[in-house]
Amino acid sequence: MPIVQRIMGSGIPAQAAQNINGDWSGALTATGSSQATALLLGSVVNSVTTTAASTGVQLPATSPGDWVYVHNSGANTLSVYGQTGDAIQSGAANAAFSVAANKGALFFRVSTTLWGAILTA
Repeated sequence: MPIVQRIMGSGIPAQAAQNINGDWSGALTATGSSQATALLLGSVVNSVTTTAASTGVQLPATSPGDWVYVHNSGANTLSVYGQTGDAIQSGAANAAFSVAANKGALFFRVSTTLWGAILTA
């Protein structure tokens, strides 16, 4: 993964360098208890700091080959949903993928309806 300052050092403007590298959102609060009511993520790297019981986030609309990282530093397990019709790993379409408290997961778009996931230790 490139580092923004290095990209800018080659003459690329700051905004373009950030778009190449990927953006970050922190201090997010998980919402809702279903795919329809979960917080829609808007960044490549996401830090969810508040996770009430049974709350979740929804991965953004992306293309195959794209990735999104979600870190859960909240007190409860975080439910992560794909877009409508998406499955994560071997789960059913529209089902939640669980990320335990103080863990993270790298989600990568395998196809237009499937996400892969790698959990942190």
